[in-house]
Amino acid sequence: MKAKEIRDLIDFISNSGLDEVNIETEEFKISVKKNSPVINTVVEAANTAIPAVPQATEVPVAVSTPPQAKVETSNHIEIKSPMIGTFYNTPSPDAEAFVNIGDSVKVGQTVCIIEAMKLFNEIESEYSGKIVKILVENASPVEFDQPLFLIDPS
Repeated sequence: MKAKEIRDLIDFISNSGLDEVNIETEEFKISVKKNSPVINTVVEAANTAIPAVPQATEVPVAVSTPPQAKVETSNHIEIKSPMIGTFYNTPSPDAEAFVNIGDSVKVGQTVCIIEAMKLFNEIESEYSGKIVKILVENASPVEFDQPLFLIDPS
């Protein structure tokens, strides 16, 4: 049975006076129960792949955020993006990068630019130390609070 046929069957049952329908063949088993205005659907396949059918019921979904990248050593500090935008590690396409791996930075030193809504915002380091890793590629989008650099403050 194809996904469209399953959807048509669900629509037919929802518009009819039936409360429950069970269909079983060698290839699949379908059980549709109508409790109230909401329809529950269960599809079990024997040995064939049946495309997923959108259900008319509300199912609670656990929302999880992807785990943040672990800091390689406990003494490294992350410089994070203060906004959503596009990350640039140079002031212009033909210029040198603000910082490279191994460079020392001081508090208040510009480490990159983030473009947001056609405004180029200079991002300054809040820490002094040595750049250990650049976590974002040039001209790539960044999210709020996304780690941009790892700094070794020692």
